[in-house]
Amino acid sequence: MVKTRIKGHDINIPVIKDSYSRRALKYKNNILSSLRILELTEDDVELELESVAIKNLPASVSWYIEGFHLHFSYGNCKKYVENLFVVSKVIELEINDLIEGKKEFEDFINDFKEEGNVEEERKQARETLGVEHDTKDLNVINKKYKRMSKDLHPDMPNGNVEKFKEINKAHKILKRELEWEFSVVNS
Repeated sequence: MVKTRIKGHDINIPVIKDSYSRRALKYKNNILSSLRILELTEDDVELELESVAIKNLPASVSWYIEGFHLHFSYGNCKKYVENLFVVSKVIELEINDLIEGKKEFEDFINDFKEEGNVEEERKQARETLGVEHDTKDLNVINKKYKRMSKDLHPDMPNGNVEKFKEINKAHKILKRELEWEFSVVNS
């Protein structure tokens, strides 16, 4: 079991050793059940299961509510099915906080709100900052960002306003993705 803290919630992530596809389907159904509490239907939710749930891939879900595109993904575990468990748990806990009045609806929306194709934006952001496509270490991303922003700052001799804006946007996209994924501790 691995313990992690995401969005203020302590989550115990099980190490899954069998029945990967069955468990992935269970976690998908858990996500759909949690979102039904907000009166969403399966048509409001985008969640495609990976055909091989043991692969080392991130899990993500998008849903639409009151005109907003909301999204959450997680990819720090070694198996897709374990990442999907985390996505399921975070959504369940966040919706419980909303129902219990611990969180305002506006805050819930702002915590998950995304524009456009999230995965493509994240891929492009990594390319802009010149880091590997699978980089999840925010320290590596921050160092690269600081180095580039120093060189491209408009006040510098070789400064470039447009490129400076582009790297700032890329950094914000990746920081938002990774700021929830921290403090992994074996237990």
